[in-house]
Amino acid sequence: MRDEHTDSPVVVRAGLIGAGIGPSLSPALHEREARELGVDCHYSLVDLDVLGRPADDVGDLLDEARRAGFAGVNITHPCKRLVLDHVAELSDDAAAIGAVNTVVFRDGRSIGHNTDWSGFRSGLLDGLPGASLERVALVGAGGAGAAAAHALLTLGAGTVTVLDVDAAQADRLATALVARFGPGRAVAGAAGEGDVVAAALSAAGGLVHATPVGMTGHPGLPVHAELLRADLWVAEIVYRPLETDLLRAARRAGCPTLDGGRMAVHQAAEALRLFTGRAPDPERMLRHLRRLIGAGPEERHVA
Repeated sequence: MRDEHTDSPVVVRAGLIGAGIGPSLSPALHEREARELGVDCHYSLVDLDVLGRPADDVGDLLDEARRAGFAGVNITHPCKRLVLDHVAELSDDAAAIGAVNTVVFRDGRSIGHNTDWSGFRSGLLDGLPGASLERVALVGAGGAGAAAAHALLTLGAGTVTVLDVDAAQADRLATALVARFGPGRAVAGAAGEGDVVAAALSAAGGLVHATPVGMTGHPGLPVHAELLRADLWVAEIVYRPLETDLLRAARRAGCPTLDGGRMAVHQAAEALRLFTGRAPDPERMLRHLRRLIGAGPEERHVA
């Protein structure tokens, strides 16, 4: 892509604001796909830990990025909710979910978007087509869980049971979902109570996991393996590693599974579209992500 007025290559600056993001694959993923689209993208990491700045500085960091000529930035932990107070405008979905993971700078204004929810929706449709959505259990009521719940209910899920070790947080998310989607569409439960989790999974046709458990450096299972069964599909939001302990246990139980790679790619693709105005190829990006992660043969076959 070249500037039609100057015949010069178009350069797009973008980045990621968050804490502890040094190992992020976002620069490689965005820059490689941008090249495929004919765009010279320079994607920077704005790591709060490296800069020694608190999460409350996200508003100042947005202003600095805008003044530096960035087209936009992605936002991750711990700033997805804090940034709400520092954008001039919110997309309808970002406002509904109460979290922003992408900010676009346009005409001197900052516009907050949430591509996590659309990323999960597209990943689920791609990777588990025809999955039953009558009753879905969701483990994790944070920003990622809120985005996944929004996607599930937008797709027509009957009831989403929100489970979190923080019962109050689960209640808040379920209450917000009911206000948005209607009575009976969401209920809450305490993930720390074994009987509650067992009952929720027994009644569900699908399980979505949206906590850090299973992420690199946080091994383990978010639910007991014996609660998994062959007629329960399992979707993971964690994508590093692609092969989490939960997915291994789920496949041993015969469950249809979806790793977190598709959500990661689809949310990144939508962010890149917002930054560049070009339409990325999610399947090409997924192949690149798997190469970046170094997925082994077993991981590569996962949806």
